[in-house]
Amino acid sequence: MKKALIVYASRTGKTKAMADYLAEGLRMAGCQVDVKKIADIDKAEQLAGYDGYLFGCPTYHKDITEGMKKFLFKAKLAALDGKWGGAFGSHTHSGESPVIIYETMQYVCKMKMTDLGPLRLTEAMVETPEGTKACQDYGKAFGEKL
Repeated sequence: MKKALIVYASRTGKTKAMADYLAEGLRMAGCQVDVKKIADIDKAEQLAGYDGYLFGCPTYHKDITEGMKKFLFKAKLAALDGKWGGAFGSHTHSGESPVIIYETMQYVCKMKMTDLGPLRLTEAMVETPEGTKACQDYGKAFGEKL
């Protein structure tokens, strides 16, 4: 069974909800999934042992959070080269963070990024039926790639 790790930052709970819906989609694809807050990852070694990774955080002031920036340095140290990756995040108006995370995973961590691109949802959309389905579909499609 393929294993995936979802790591997220969330302030209002919307990006956490996205992480949970993504995990549902991965399970639909037959994957084992661990979902963790960035604060739960102390060392790069804790990222080892997974076939795929989804990282997410909300957009604040057109950027990723400081916690996500620090976490991405740990991800670089974890030597995830060639591992499958994807990115997600919620936003109120601009939505840059999933793109920043996706590109960091691709170009800095040298990960094999899904052709699904980054998943971006407005906070208002996250817990609607359409938002839930978008996350589940992304998770399922990502899991099928593993």
